[in-house]
Amino acid sequence: MNSQERLQALSAFLKARRAQISPDTVGLPAGIRRRTPGLRREEVAQLAGVSTTWYTWLEQGRDIQVSVSVLESISRALQLTMDERNYLFALALETGTSVPPLEDTSLRISPSLQKILKELKYCPTIISDRRCHIVGWNEAARRVFLNFDEIPAEGRNMIRLLFARQEFRRLAVNWEDFVSGFLAIFRAYYGKYVGDEWYNLFLAEMKEAHPDFSRLWEDSKVSSSPEVTLEFRHAKAGRMLFELTSLQVQGETDLRCSVYTPKLESTTELKLLQLMS
Repeated sequence: MNSQERLQALSAFLKARRAQISPDTVGLPAGIRRRTPGLRREEVAQLAGVSTTWYTWLEQGRDIQVSVSVLESISRALQLTMDERNYLFALALETGTSVPPLEDTSLRISPSLQKILKELKYCPTIISDRRCHIVGWNEAARRVFLNFDEIPAEGRNMIRLLFARQEFRRLAVNWEDFVSGFLAIFRAYYGKYVGDEWYNLFLAEMKEAHPDFSRLWEDSKVSSSPEVTLEFRHAKAGRMLFELTSLQVQGETDLRCSVYTPKLESTTELKLLQLMS
């Protein structure tokens, strides 16, 4: 992303995070004249030990000098998680990972990872790259979600499919939770690869094509490994409960393994066994 887009993303993130913090959680009185949710700018500045003017400029997306120590103070004031802190630092200091070319990632799935996909027989599992393109899946994922073989490789972007394909909207009872998990991962990549213009082009495309995308994107958190419990209403198997575990695949490729584990003390695994047979 270019400098202006980076600063706009930083501005939006700071505003959203400030709005999510209740004054009482940081020892401040709620007051009776708060016209917006969360903290005021001057309160964040006070908690971080910086001037209100400086913090206002930062939140407005002005191109100002920032230091690691001050960003650490802001991270504490806004109660950021480690993933959110890394996102703040990447945008404010432009310290994202260099952008390697994306080749045919399906060729980079190692035999051992292919075996893991096969062995997770009763756990729908998807392998995706740093742009959330699906590059691998197992039979359980095909049975529960949709047949990815029937989708052209260039169309297998998980974010796009979640919004574009009605199968996903019908499947997930808590569809927004389903989406939020992947958007949290996507936002973490967005901060990590600040030099990749593809992300801004993709976001612009999604905002134009899907009216509900903008709201969910602005509300999304930043997490490299979100934990989400999902309730599906499968056309053949009925009610199914899964817990999402997202794992980073170690190695030269920036791949991710998303495993949907049948929730314990539910009938999901039995239903999945019947669906597979």
